[in-house]
Amino acid sequence: MAIESISADHLQLIVPNLHRRYSGVTATNRMVAPKLARMFRAAWLGPDAPDGIARMGLSDLLKLWRRGTPLIWHARRNNEMIAGVLLRSLGWPLKLVFTSAAQRHHSWITRWLIRRMDAIIATSDISASFLKREATVIPHGVDTDTYAPPVNRAAAFAESRLPGHYAIGCFGRVRAQKGTDVFVDAMCRLLPRYPDFSAVVVGGITTEQTAFASELKKRIEAAGLGSRIVVTGELEIADVQRWYQRLTIYAFTSRNEGFGLTLIEAMSAGAALVASRAGAAELVVEDGVTGVLTPPGDVDALVVALAPLMRDPAAAAAMGQRGRARVLVKFSLDAEAAGIAEVYRKL
Repeated sequence: MAIESISADHLQLIVPNLHRRYSGVTATNRMVAPKLARMFRAAWLGPDAPDGIARMGLSDLLKLWRRGTPLIWHARRNNEMIAGVLLRSLGWPLKLVFTSAAQRHHSWITRWLIRRMDAIIATSDISASFLKREATVIPHGVDTDTYAPPVNRAAAFAESRLPGHYAIGCFGRVRAQKGTDVFVDAMCRLLPRYPDFSAVVVGGITTEQTAFASELKKRIEAAGLGSRIVVTGELEIADVQRWYQRLTIYAFTSRNEGFGLTLIEAMSAGAALVASRAGAAELVVEDGVTGVLTPPGDVDALVVALAPLMRDPAAAAAMGQRGRARVLVKFSLDAEAAGIAEVYRKL
């Protein structure tokens, strides 16, 4: 669907995605944008456009110069804020919105840009506390229809061709920030004790992380687990979704994180969750009920938390069901879109 099907004169919302590499920010943007496009006349600017929203190019953007009525520019990165501020200064009639998931002190340029936004959204109270200005807290949501439990988890696992009967996974780019090493070290200790389980790391390896990934593969081979700990590399989104459905347990091992969308994706798919206290984990997880929380970077604590669930897959399945129920109530995509839409309407 191109912008012509909406008409530049009637456009209300631009969703910029000014980042070439696919990332967690892109993933969250892709999920909520089609929902927003059902409420506003919207267009996506940049790569990785999802279905359900019109696409626009630079030529379409030029047509909006000095348009009479304003429209929303919803940024999620510094470069998108910079572009919005620059375009507005040159005559584009933009109302600027920024979503922040970061849980850290911002650089001076980010603080300068944030002060120039018309509205700020934070994905958690913690993220909001670092913004130094009023923000509306709207947690990320997940498409609970797309990220849904399989009809038959055993059959879904069988499609993976992994050894055993159950899978435990850790998703995200292979790097220290995501705690991939913590997960691998825990698996090297646990898998020999639980032969019914195999482990999977779903995520790409960037050039700068090649040495880190090579060291992890050496640890896996040294433990004799080359067939039971699989690193998939970068996958298409549909393949990632299928891997969620194969999991009995999901390990969120980030050392630091903005929100951590994989938390709610895994819970929505019905996997039991063990999560480090990073990103939105303490907002999302009811410790001991819908998941188990551990200190970031602590292999021993991760082993202790995972062992009971690997020992008792039925208990893991029950935890996964409770997690799914919590996501349906608290972290649906419809709830996120409704909150964002209210911010737009106030502008």
